[in-house]
Amino acid sequence: MDLLGALEGLRHRLDRELFPLEIGPAADDRRALKELTGQLDDYLLPRLRAIDAPLLAVVGGSTGAGKSTLVNSLVGADVAEPGVLRPTTLVPTLVVSPADRDWFMGQNVLPGLSRATGSATGALRVVTSSSLGAGLALLDAPDIDSVVTANRELAAQLLAAADLWLFVTTAARYADEVPWSFLRSARERSTALALVLDRVPAEAVEPVTRDLERLLVENGLDGTRLFTVPEAALPSEKARLPAELVAPISAWLSELAADAAERSRVVRQTLSGALDSLVTRVPLLADAVTRQQAGFDGLRSIVSGAYAGGLADFDEGMRDGSLLRGEVLARWQDFIGTGDLMRSLESRVGWLRDRIAGFFTGRAPAASLRDALESGVETLIRGAADGAAERSLEGWSAAPGGPGIIARVGAVDAARLGRTSPDLGKRASAAVRGWQEYVLDLVRHEGAEKRTTARIASFGVNGAGLLLMLAVFASTGGLTGIEVGIAGGTSVLSQKLLEAVFGDQAVRTLTVRARDDLRERVRVLLEEEAGRFTALLSEVEPPAGAADALRAAAQSVRAHRAELPSRPAPIDVGEGAADGVGKGAAEGVGGSAAEGVGERAAGGIGDGATEGIGGGIAESEGP
Repeated sequence: MDLLGALEGLRHRLDRELFPLEIGPAADDRRALKELTGQLDDYLLPRLRAIDAPLLAVVGGSTGAGKSTLVNSLVGADVAEPGVLRPTTLVPTLVVSPADRDWFMGQNVLPGLSRATGSATGALRVVTSSSLGAGLALLDAPDIDSVVTANRELAAQLLAAADLWLFVTTAARYADEVPWSFLRSARERSTALALVLDRVPAEAVEPVTRDLERLLVENGLDGTRLFTVPEAALPSEKARLPAELVAPISAWLSELAADAAERSRVVRQTLSGALDSLVTRVPLLADAVTRQQAGFDGLRSIVSGAYAGGLADFDEGMRDGSLLRGEVLARWQDFIGTGDLMRSLESRVGWLRDRIAGFFTGRAPAASLRDALESGVETLIRGAADGAAERSLEGWSAAPGGPGIIARVGAVDAARLGRTSPDLGKRASAAVRGWQEYVLDLVRHEGAEKRTTARIASFGVNGAGLLLMLAVFASTGGLTGIEVGIAGGTSVLSQKLLEAVFGDQAVRTLTVRARDDLRERVRVLLEEEAGRFTALLSEVEPPAGAADALRAAAQSVRAHRAELPSRPAPIDVGEGAADGVGKGAAEGVGGSAAEGVGERAAGGIGDGATEGIGGGIAESEGP
């Protein structure tokens, strides 16, 4: 794998949404992800694939700074659309030399933007100009502080795709915070940068230029190339600046276009800074993905806890004797009445055994008891599932990230989510019938022993099976009054009769096996019900190990970083022209590189109102 392959591997890890939950600074995390993928797609990958391709200089700045007028003046033609209305630049205009037109019309740079020669919205307007030398293109970007969000985002995207920033500000707004947030971003990423101080009144040229140079030093941008364009009276907003006012900038751009070595240094300086920024930006994204995963784990834990509680409710329902109320109790009473069951058991066991045998061998309605038992178990399952669903929905409503997941499904489906699924009754009925068949199979298997064959014959497999089913619900907790005697007698009598058939130890073993089988079937049903919740998480959850994969991808990029030549020294573009126009340091376009890449707030394009490209407009002014 080489550096390009490492970057492609990193890009692949960013292909899906990584921050679906509203947890912590999720909006900032999404913005950082969008900016990183954008810079990979628009700049890093295309530039590495063609490192000697023409250089892209983006002309950016605040509203009303005169960017479009400057571009028109530099190329000597009305290629951009200046005006008094704000925002003016709605469609970015890319001015290229005829020799470079085919390159820029292809998807080599900014592949996500379609190309157009007109003013199609959402497209990149490409215009050719013979005044530009081959090897350099100028892109007139929307305002970085536009009132239109899409324009601000597009401006940030274009600046992130630039080899060189030609940043325009004015004498009236050079100290505003928004431009400085962009400039600091350029510093953190060692982006090649030149600054144009536009519309400077004649009497303010010297003091304003001097103050701007001071601010550049204070913000770590000393050495940045600074051009000063005096204010000029123009006949209309669409008029171009006098050629002599922009001559220093034109000469500098012409020299840059003509010098392949200098263009290469600009590209490598900006490319190196963008690569170095990944060392901080990607691990921060990975940390944010880890935070998202913790949120998913928390939501999943709420569901698992709720449905574990549902299973516990079912367990309690098996133990507390409540299942022997209602229809099951009535069917039992049909046969034995409400007398003193224990006294009868002690004095007339033989008589009761005969009655029970008759009951289960066809001389009494055994099917009614089995049906009643089936219905009771189904009701118990539905009650447990309903409670678990309600607790899950309530838990999500209060948990970080949960309300957003609920909102995704809509109010109607969310209300359904808080109840059991419509087909649970059918599935529960099938599960209970399956359990009853399992119990009968247990009895058949146990009855196959020679010692029990004769004894079980007096009850039949169905009769003995029903006795075993009743023995599963052996406790009487929760019942009161006469119910205790009757329901308790039911379970005790079934236990005694089973012991007479199979023996004490066998009955205990059979009862445990029957109870465990029923519990497992109910657990599966509740797990399926919980799946309605967990499926919603799986639909949007980042892939398992996404955070570690991002860190590994960043490490791979770092390991191959040396394949790109070391960051060059700042470019020496020479002194500006005379007449005081183009004052500033002559050390180079990019200025000295910062040692580190800084925090994401400083290094991320658009990570907040004041800390990176694409942030919102700051209310306060001043760098």
